[in-house]
Amino acid sequence: MGKLQVDVIETSDLGDRSYVAHDGQVAVVIDPQRDLDRVEAVLDRLGVRCDMVLETHIHNDYVSGGLALADHHDATYVVSGDDHVRFARHPAADGDELEVGTLRVQVIATPGHTDTHLSYAVRDASGSPAAVFSGGSLLYGSVGRTDLVDPDRTDELTRAQYHSARRLADLLDDDTAVYPTHGFGSFCSSGSSAGGDSSTIAEEKGHNDALVEDDEDAFVTRLVAGLTAYPGYYAHMGARNRDGAGPIDLSPPQPVDRDALHKRIAAGDWVVDLRDKVAYAGQHVGGTIGIALGQQFSTYLGWLIPWGTPLTLIGESPEQVADAQRQLVRIGIDRPDGAAVGDVEELAGEGAVRGYVRASFADVERERSSGDGPVVLDVRRDDEWEAGHLPRAAHIPLHALLERLDDVPDTPVWVHCASGYRASIAASLLDRAGHDVVLIDDDYDQAVELGLTTD
Repeated sequence: MGKLQVDVIETSDLGDRSYVAHDGQVAVVIDPQRDLDRVEAVLDRLGVRCDMVLETHIHNDYVSGGLALADHHDATYVVSGDDHVRFARHPAADGDELEVGTLRVQVIATPGHTDTHLSYAVRDASGSPAAVFSGGSLLYGSVGRTDLVDPDRTDELTRAQYHSARRLADLLDDDTAVYPTHGFGSFCSSGSSAGGDSSTIAEEKGHNDALVEDDEDAFVTRLVAGLTAYPGYYAHMGARNRDGAGPIDLSPPQPVDRDALHKRIAAGDWVVDLRDKVAYAGQHVGGTIGIALGQQFSTYLGWLIPWGTPLTLIGESPEQVADAQRQLVRIGIDRPDGAAVGDVEELAGEGAVRGYVRASFADVERERSSGDGPVVLDVRRDDEWEAGHLPRAAHIPLHALLERLDDVPDTPVWVHCASGYRASIAASLLDRAGHDVVLIDDDYDQAVELGLTTD
């Protein structure tokens, strides 16, 4: 038995982290994602057994793999005793002390991100330094967002979050390492972000929003003002996690041929092309939606798809489809209804290949200098629009586009966002709806440099 060690399991597409804390023989796993083969690979590499699984809270942004992991290893599954769940667990409460090998786990109530949120301070036999697994409470430079439980309680929960962060800072030694679950691009974060891969209580005391602002009212006002839109699929995650999710199936989905693909498109199913935005703009099967496989793929697919809509994937390779499946199970889309792999022209058939033009902000400038210029649609969030935008541009945030298609001008539309990713999705949705679109595949910073904006 040795000192406390921590291995990080990154889930960059959701902006989250899971952790394996161990003493060389036994391990505690904190906030695991559903694709548990990644956790098992870490346990095998370390040569340790999983004796305990800790959940900091009932997650809003992903389906937990905690129950399945605990069942597989016959490990103790620790969840707040105040959470109403439909599975057996060890009900934890503030002040509890748990033992795992030589590790000691202190349970600390840290409400705010959720009502029943817990943090866990873990120490080895020597007692110091400790590690605190702070979930969605104390993040690097900030705290978790406080409007997910009930928007009407945001002020109340923000005040609770403020006091929770300060409680951790008061209870724990300065050299305690801080390991949050959120804060690496997750929409569960709020406020500013200090970035970085590691931190301590002492470092957080120097720059964390909740710890450097001594005026609680000022903190609440600033945090609430900074809360932005979050993915619609969050509405489904809490109930799924309270029910307890079982094992996943990542076997290849049912193959779909060209005829079946077109029937699904005609029926209004979501047929999602995983290729990058340049390839999709160049040519794609008419009626499909382009959401490039990358770090934000599952976030935006889950945000936009009407929940429960049949889903078929189009990929360049079986590996690309498998990668998409892995991302989707994390947000509760357990099995695509099928997948097609191959050449777009072959899948489309005669007359069904579509495409649209890509442009830059320099092209917008040239068009405007010679006349009124094109109709520009900005699909960034409201807060981004308010910070600066192109005069005379229309504005519909991407997450609202499907509900507001009737508001899109019936003329050629040039679509932009901050980097081109969201605009590419919007362009595909507009193309699917029959609009003539141009994708502005450019960084918004270029528009600012060209003097096109109100920034």
